[in-house]
Amino acid sequence: MSLYLDASVLVALFADDSLTPRADEYLRAHPSDLVVSDYAAAEFASAFARRVREKLLTADEARTAFSTFDVWTARETSREQVTAIDIASAAAFIRRLDMPLRTPDAIHIAAAQRIDAELLTFDKQMVAGARALGAPVVGA
Repeated sequence: MSLYLDASVLVALFADDSLTPRADEYLRAHPSDLVVSDYAAAEFASAFARRVREKLLTADEARTAFSTFDVWTARETSREQVTAIDIASAAAFIRRLDMPLRTPDAIHIAAAQRIDAELLTFDKQMVAGARALGAPVVGA
């Protein structure tokens, strides 16, 4: 089975972050076909841009992270487009009203389900939502 990486994992892989060791260890211990969506890539960029605005990183450090991320995803992952079907599925998940899913989380869950991939995330709320929806998920 493929492993869909959400933005929390991607940021941990490319930032000096408290979750970096967990992300590295998990991917080494569980080799899989890795999948990164265009949506997760956009969230990754947003997280690094926010760190620049908060003066936690310099613009040059963020640009280096973007470049490293682009090279890594081109070599090590399959890229997947989020589709209108994913957005519709995410909206249906949210409309159930029985779980506190945020739109980004619901989109990641829907995309992972559509491509039949296991979702890897550090977001505990997303893990709970994915499990409630019967989606294969790993909370690293």
